[in-house]
Amino acid sequence: MPEQTRHASLDMLRGFAILGILVMNIQAFAMPWPAYANPHAFGSMEGIHGWVYYLSHLFFDGKVYSLFAMMFGAGLALLAERSLQADRSASGRHYRRMLFLGVIGLLHGFFIWYGDILFIYAVCGSVAWLFLRRRTTTLLVVGVLLLLIPVLISLVLGWSMAHWPDELLVEMAQWWGPTSPAIAEDLAAYTGAYSDQLPVRAEVYLSIISWSMGLHVFWHATGLMLLGMALYRLGMMTADWSRRAYLLTLLLGLGLGLALALWGLLQIEAQNWRFPWTKFVGRQYNNTGAPLVALAYLSMIMLLYQTGRARLVQKGLQAVGQTALSNYLLQSLVCTLIFYGHGLGLFGEVSRGWQAAIVPCIWFAQIGLSLWWLRHFRQGPVEWLGRCFSRLEAPAFRRQSESRL
Repeated sequence: MPEQTRHASLDMLRGFAILGILVMNIQAFAMPWPAYANPHAFGSMEGIHGWVYYLSHLFFDGKVYSLFAMMFGAGLALLAERSLQADRSASGRHYRRMLFLGVIGLLHGFFIWYGDILFIYAVCGSVAWLFLRRRTTTLLVVGVLLLLIPVLISLVLGWSMAHWPDELLVEMAQWWGPTSPAIAEDLAAYTGAYSDQLPVRAEVYLSIISWSMGLHVFWHATGLMLLGMALYRLGMMTADWSRRAYLLTLLLGLGLGLALALWGLLQIEAQNWRFPWTKFVGRQYNNTGAPLVALAYLSMIMLLYQTGRARLVQKGLQAVGQTALSNYLLQSLVCTLIFYGHGLGLFGEVSRGWQAAIVPCIWFAQIGLSLWWLRHFRQGPVEWLGRCFSRLEAPAFRRQSESRL
């Protein structure tokens, strides 16, 4: 793709989302999975460790993921727009791209890290594509309605559990707290040999792409993609709005979104992280507020782009955004080598405070590597493979000159 046809603002958003998603993901890399759902299940919450959890929950949990999904939807609209300009059908290319993404996601989820989102995005992106010819208003309405479905499902499940057998509730609650069998299982697997990790990782990943996807993730991700398609059409992601409009969206998004997330966290603390209330009711405050905060972050990046200031920051985010898929997978490779037994074997030993210190180190490394890579190559290695598959041809890979970004 010629560089002059790229939207630099979209690249900045992708870069911000890729880097920001590591703030939450690193806990899943470093600790048994029950600690992600309930921070009191594993690891210290005293002092700096508790602050790291609470701040990351308020400002990143679900928020950057929401922005990432919106960006994916914007990418669908951009692909269709460019195909129309080139007078060619985009559907075949799109579905080949989703097939490639789905295969990469399955390989990632089963063989590297269970927290993969690529397969889920491939499925949701295939469905979202069917709405491409709908009016922008329809995309906005359907997107919001889809976001409400998992909230309603969770609330109904939370209400219905009062009528479930006590024995079943006790068993489910055990998996939620410090006595969860998953903690010992994860510690044994991920501090052991690579072969020990495979069955444990497969079990968790299968539950994510089956039960979790059906109850929550599919509706949430598809709704966000539709919103992203609409916002791209409206010019919000290409810095076409006025400074005043972005400032208003920034203030409203942060004000309402963070207020919901904070209120939910206070309610969860008041309930002492009790299961099933926390999982099915308490977390819905944050799930509802997260897309609003994502819109605020989107506005913040667009304001930065419009000002033309902090050029080094802008160039770094753009470089990471242009190689977003490669950088996403690179985060998994680096973090599993740090924490898993086939690498440094630090799984379960790194506190939340030290996890927060590792994150910016990986950020700077990824920014530097992305800037260097794009001096020599036109796109990331995984992006290039995906384009080969979706276009059924091999686009240029190496740059002919050493021109800077």
